[in-house]
Amino acid sequence: MSHVKAAAPPTDAAAQILTDEAIAFVGELQERFGARRAELLAARKQRGKPSGFLDETREIREGDWQVPPPRPDYEDRRAEITGPTDRKLVINALNSGAKGFMADFEDANSPTWQNQVEGHLNLIDAIEGTITYDSADGKHYELIENPATLLVRPRGWHLPEKHLTLDGEPVAGALMDFGLYAFHSGHRLAARDKGLYLYLPKMEHHEEAALWNDVFTFTRESLGLPAGLIRATVLIETLPAAFQMAEIIHALGEHSYGLNAGRWDYIFSMIKVFRDDPDFVLPDRNDVKMTVPFMKAYTELLVKTCHEHGAFAMGGMAALIPSRKDEAANQRAIEAVKADKEREAKAGFDGTWVAHPDVVQTALDAFDEVLGNRPNQIDKQRYDVEVTADQLLDAGSTPGEITEEGLRSDVNVGFQYISFWLGGRGAAGINNLMEDAATAEISRSQIWQWVKHGKFDRDHVRKVLDEEMEKIRAEVGDETWQKGRPEETKRIFEQVALSDEFPDFLTLPAYEYID
Repeated sequence: MSHVKAAAPPTDAAAQILTDEAIAFVGELQERFGARRAELLAARKQRGKPSGFLDETREIREGDWQVPPPRPDYEDRRAEITGPTDRKLVINALNSGAKGFMADFEDANSPTWQNQVEGHLNLIDAIEGTITYDSADGKHYELIENPATLLVRPRGWHLPEKHLTLDGEPVAGALMDFGLYAFHSGHRLAARDKGLYLYLPKMEHHEEAALWNDVFTFTRESLGLPAGLIRATVLIETLPAAFQMAEIIHALGEHSYGLNAGRWDYIFSMIKVFRDDPDFVLPDRNDVKMTVPFMKAYTELLVKTCHEHGAFAMGGMAALIPSRKDEAANQRAIEAVKADKEREAKAGFDGTWVAHPDVVQTALDAFDEVLGNRPNQIDKQRYDVEVTADQLLDAGSTPGEITEEGLRSDVNVGFQYISFWLGGRGAAGINNLMEDAATAEISRSQIWQWVKHGKFDRDHVRKVLDEEMEKIRAEVGDETWQKGRPEETKRIFEQVALSDEFPDFLTLPAYEYID
């Protein structure tokens, strides 16, 4: 008989999340679906680089099928805000004026045991409308009358949870995050006629979506949840998934709620997949805009595919944060978000993402202009769009340069983010951008790629790293610097950016440093 074991609750309050029944349910998910997950992860390494659309699924891509219509409680998604499950941030996001808030157990979250467990307490209180927070400076936070709709992003299939084991082996972080949320919040949501909405990250194949579909079906039957409660949007943020958009929507069946253009991780995936090919070397991160050929092809195909099958097409993240100290920088940020969101709305997206409450209205205005009183534009068909495999793979046409300034930016931001991550913060404002784990992945993968193909040598990167570390230290002061675990941060940064191989930042070695 299998044995599931959890580490001690990180706080006394967290014990009500880690009940015997809840842990047993997560253990059952792992027992039923863990082996299949492991097989799918192994299959990723065997497939090789994507070169085109799958012949064996042509009928699905060309078929005349539709997903179930949107639920009445969430058919208007024109602006969604994202962030971690920190109590104060949850309240601020739900009160931001956005239509939805994606509470993140993945890229915007540092996977400490306390963060992964306590987040569920905050979500329960948010669903029940009782969540409050009193800050050290005396400010009181509570929910407004009609807060945003709650969505949750569990971790991707590839990430383990070492604090929860089945027969001594870590369970899938995805199954823990989803399982605890469904167990504790599923009936609470159903009782309020609200859907259990999810965002599913990092998938690379439609069979991985089919696995999620089976997890959802089993969960609904096991917990006695009503049909149609669980609906999931998939982030298309890996290059292999871009060739299987229709198949992924189809594989989720009755649970499908559309696709999202996960832009930052998609750029990282392009680098990762073709890291050894000199024809795929990308310029500075800031030059890889949504309008460059391979990014435009991917987003237009996403809208066309989603609307063809009655599903939502969600736009990408606006990571810009307005500056309260620099009015000129503030105006630049607002104008950049405005242009980005106007482009998405006109392209046919049904909604978009922002990272900060101060730009919610900017996003809403852009979509209001196109949607008016309609909740979405799923009925807008992009018959004009025909995207080829070559267009999806056309990284070589990306304009821009590889510069010393771009290298320093990647080093500086990547180092700072890893430091925040080690300290338990998965989302951090750095240089007027809200950065998450995708930041570390893009930064270190670009550096790795540039070194690999002779744009910079390792000694120069190490020199830049030392210089940027001193610059950061001077900005934050010695006390904050030491709290940021600089030696461990530097060690991780060099391991993931300057090693001969191409390791995964979010599995090993960085996970070894997380409590």
